[in-house]
Amino acid sequence: MTTVTRHSGTSPTALEQAIYTFDHPHAASHDDLVHLLGGKGAGLAEMTSALGISVPPGFTISVPVCHEYLENGWPDGMDDALAAFTRELGVRMGRSLGDSRDPLLVAVRSGAPVSMPGMLDTVLNLGLNDDTVEGLAAVSGDARFAWDSYRRFLSMYAVTVMGVDPSVVSAAAVTENGDLRRQVDELKQRIRDAAGRDVPVDPVVQLRGAVEAVFRSWNSPRAQTYRERENIDQGLGTAVTVQAMVFGNRGERSGTGVVFTRDPATGHKVLYGDYLPLAQGEDVVAGTTRTLHVADLATIHPEIFAQLHDTLYGLERHFRDMCDVEFTVEEGKLWLLQTRAGKRSACAAVRIAVDMSNDPEIALTPAEAVNRVPPELRDRARDEALAHVSDGSSGPAVVTRGLGASPGRATGRVVLTSEAAADAEDDVILVRPETSPEDVAGMAASVGLLTTTGGLVSHAAVVARGWGIPAVVGAHELRCGAAGVTTSSGQQIAEGDTITIDGTTGCVWLGAVAPPSSALVRKAIETELPELLVLDSWAGTNIVKGNQS
Repeated sequence: MTTVTRHSGTSPTALEQAIYTFDHPHAASHDDLVHLLGGKGAGLAEMTSALGISVPPGFTISVPVCHEYLENGWPDGMDDALAAFTRELGVRMGRSLGDSRDPLLVAVRSGAPVSMPGMLDTVLNLGLNDDTVEGLAAVSGDARFAWDSYRRFLSMYAVTVMGVDPSVVSAAAVTENGDLRRQVDELKQRIRDAAGRDVPVDPVVQLRGAVEAVFRSWNSPRAQTYRERENIDQGLGTAVTVQAMVFGNRGERSGTGVVFTRDPATGHKVLYGDYLPLAQGEDVVAGTTRTLHVADLATIHPEIFAQLHDTLYGLERHFRDMCDVEFTVEEGKLWLLQTRAGKRSACAAVRIAVDMSNDPEIALTPAEAVNRVPPELRDRARDEALAHVSDGSSGPAVVTRGLGASPGRATGRVVLTSEAAADAEDDVILVRPETSPEDVAGMAASVGLLTTTGGLVSHAAVVARGWGIPAVVGAHELRCGAAGVTTSSGQQIAEGDTITIDGTTGCVWLGAVAPPSSALVRKAIETELPELLVLDSWAGTNIVKGNQS
């Protein structure tokens, strides 16, 4: 903890205890920690201090510092505070920031008090430059890994901190060491040409730049649009976590993943998520890579999967909720990087609430269950339960199947850009290779989402579930072009054509699919989501008010 002095002329309340190590002793409730440290910082504190889970060490710059920065600029004393906490982190890790022999590298991530997936900024592998990359190559014994990490850092820093257009830095990764060195040199030149300056060499300057970028991202257009859609307080602010790097791109026994402790589309108690060998976390959530299902980890590394399984359900019992967890495997060792309450569909919210009420190790009360699924969410769950019901009548043929990522059925006109979706006055389905946070305005205006790449925890999947928008992702048989979409059989779906998608089954049809009959509607509620009847019963009694007579 440290004290940061406010600029003169501002509010007289001093910003005290502005930075906290993950393992700081505390007696605060989780909710209080969330308001101070953000959801990510609170989760890291709980995992480290209360649960003893393997978490790379680090520290959290608290939410009040963001308020100060946005109001008055960089607070007096923050440079010294960052230096002190970074030195302490280096002592823990046995290395130091900027050391050319064995450098400390860190990840700088946002962490607002409420989840805003992909809306705020992140920088990984911070601390690399032309000298420290050689040290990382030497100490790791893997030059390819070191230069790949350097390439990733330069790209992310240029876009996130310096405002370089992503198209400037986008380039296919290469595998030979010499090519990676050449690619880094070419990348540095492209950044120099676009920004008029180089990525800073000094890791201390890099760190301050990344922290400021995360604070600034709170007011980015995509973040403001997301908050408006979710009715999130625009003045809430974000914390920043600075965490020692562990590397999923380091060796054959390394990888990274994002996993939910339950299926966030259905609520069933089964691990749900993506794993990608030899990768870093941004590769998974960006939706640009064909990932493995997290269950495949049981075959690749059965002992790590068993450890992950047990750890995840320990987290679920502790937080009494479905958890969304990011993890990295570095050379056979499992590390958890964050945990938070997972975004879920309305059907999943209903099923999880009732199941956790029946689970003696979690034991939600009926009142807690009903509070988690208010009337409007139960109404949405009814729609989701019915949307994929078919009466077996003839209709359009299925043109492809992807991954059902957010339940419900949607029919609309195909649009290929977020701008076209945002400008549309009719029902449209946004069809993209993948979505990014920059697409949020178009996503919010669409009745459905369809992507040709990405997995179950890609950006499109996570945002769609949170918003209750039907989504199909990873429809790999489709190819997006300038004028439309082509199926594997050569069938053309032009921009402006009507399609129907089913976010439960992953089916895609050309044309409109008729809704189910009223008889099937009644049957669907009874067979697809009987938990909804339980919640409705609880909501109609005095139990919710604490009177169980």
